[in-house]
Amino acid sequence: MSDRVVLVTGSTSGIGEATARRFARDGANVVFNSRASSDVGEALVRATPGSHYVRADIALADDCYALVAEVLDRFGRLDVLVNNAGTTRVIDHRDLASASLDVWREIFEVNVFGTWQMSVAAMDALRVTRGSIVNVTSIAGLRPTGSSIPYAASKAALNHLTALLAKAVGPEVRVNAVAPGLVDTPWTADWEAQRRFVTAHAPLRRSGRPEDVADVIVSLAATPYVTGQVIVVDGGLNLVS
Repeated sequence: MSDRVVLVTGSTSGIGEATARRFARDGANVVFNSRASSDVGEALVRATPGSHYVRADIALADDCYALVAEVLDRFGRLDVLVNNAGTTRVIDHRDLASASLDVWREIFEVNVFGTWQMSVAAMDALRVTRGSIVNVTSIAGLRPTGSSIPYAASKAALNHLTALLAKAVGPEVRVNAVAPGLVDTPWTADWEAQRRFVTAHAPLRRSGRPEDVADVIVSLAATPYVTGQVIVVDGGLNLVS
C-alpha cells in the first residue's frame, strides 16, 4: 500500500476508522470522511501522517463527486475506495408497521444508492490506477437477521451489487465486499443480548473488533486476483446459527 491513495467513507469511528488507520500503517495516503463536520476527523488527520479529511454526505450525488474531486486535487490519484458509510434503524422484524417506506428510503439512500453513486463517481480515477473497491456489507445480507428488515435487505442488495459491479468493470477495477457479524463499535455498544449470544455460540467465542474487519478489507484491496467476492467476517457464527 505504500504511496497508494485510499478513500474510506464513514471513517471517523468503528470499522471505517480502524480500516483507514490500517491502510495508513501500511504506508497509504488515507482520506477520512464523515457526513457531518467532525472534530474527530480533524484529530485523526493530525494523528495520521499523509492523511486528509473531507466532509461529505454520500447520500447526496453532488457530495460524492465533490469528495472524489477533492481527493484527486489533493493527491492526484485514487487507488482504493472503501464504501463503509452506512445507516440503520433498530426495528423488530415482526413490527412491520414501524418499517415504513420512509425508513426503507432512508436506509437505501445511504447503504445502496450512496454506495452506487460513490462507486460511479470514483470509477474513472480507479480505472486509471487499476484500483479496487471494497464494500462493507453485513451477514444480515446473507441470513434472515439484522437490526431491521430494511437494513438487512439493503445489505443483501449491496452484496449482489458487488458481484454485478465486479463483472461490469473488470479487468481494470476489482470489486469485493466484507460481511461482518457483530462488531464492537459505538453503534453496537448497548447490544448486550446479541453479544452474549455470539460469545456463547460462535466458534471463536467472541464478537468482532473493528481491526478484525479492517485486516480483511486491506487484504482484499491488496490481492490482485480476487473480485466479486463477499467475505464473511463473523467468528464462524454462520456455521452454527
